[in-house]
Amino acid sequence: MAMQPVSPSPRPLIVVLAGPTAVGKTAFAIALAQHFSAPILSADSRQFYKELAIGSAPPSALELEAAEHHFVLDRSIHQPLTAASFVQKALAKIEGLASKQPIILVVGGSGLYLKALMQGLDDIPSPTEEIRRQVAEMIASQGLQAATSLLAELDPATALKIDSHNPRRVARALEVCLHTGQPYSTFLQAEDTLRPAYQWLPILLAMPRPALYGRIDQRVEAMMAAGLQAEAEALYPHKDLPVLQTVGYREFFAHQDGTYTLSQAIEKVKQNTRNYAKRQTTWFAGQSYWQPLLASDLLGAIALVEAAQK
Repeated sequence: MAMQPVSPSPRPLIVVLAGPTAVGKTAFAIALAQHFSAPILSADSRQFYKELAIGSAPPSALELEAAEHHFVLDRSIHQPLTAASFVQKALAKIEGLASKQPIILVVGGSGLYLKALMQGLDDIPSPTEEIRRQVAEMIASQGLQAATSLLAELDPATALKIDSHNPRRVARALEVCLHTGQPYSTFLQAEDTLRPAYQWLPILLAMPRPALYGRIDQRVEAMMAAGLQAEAEALYPHKDLPVLQTVGYREFFAHQDGTYTLSQAIEKVKQNTRNYAKRQTTWFAGQSYWQPLLASDLLGAIALVEAAQK
């Protein structure tokens, strides 16, 4: 008797929840996870690190207990997780969960990590060591602003989106421009095609800007009450690590260097976080596959997931 062909397993539905910092992704994701009994994979490039237990705004202990989480505070800053490494680990985790979980949530505001997971990484040329040295010397002698200004001349599109306070990101884009003679943005994927192995539902959470900025200010104050300053001070000896070139830590490192007073550092954290949220919004707006949704519309998200399942 001929064997009947085995039907392939249905593709799991990967619900990707993104949005600017402080929009409420964590609480929203947990509510959605509880409704569908789904696990959550964090795609926040700073919440991976256990030393950043305050400044990266990870889920609280109670929130971690409320739903199954992966990739939250599970490694040291001395074991950095690149976008490529994250994709490898996340896809392996999804494969492991897919047989028993028809719905899997991926949550985060790190656009590069989400894009890499859903679309793959861009094929970007590697600059020569000489180009890298030139860019490093430029930043060291003339400051990051000079490099940012040059990037704006060579690649205005990237300059508008990039975190201009992140030396590593600015240097990387500028190196590619100088090495190839072409804008860095020309090497980024333009197509909105997603990995075909899975069914994707990318949801972009949003709220009115005044409300978002108010939440940012409140969260910074809550972080201060929870000990953000002490956390940053403990990390000061490692301030040159790429994973610490981020809002919420750079400002307190500058305070310890004598650049800012404490009150100035706190205000800078709020201001830079608002600027970061604006850049995140711009990044996600450039990708057409996101389904926009108000951060207060949990029922809308449930309806989207149920429709995708059908």
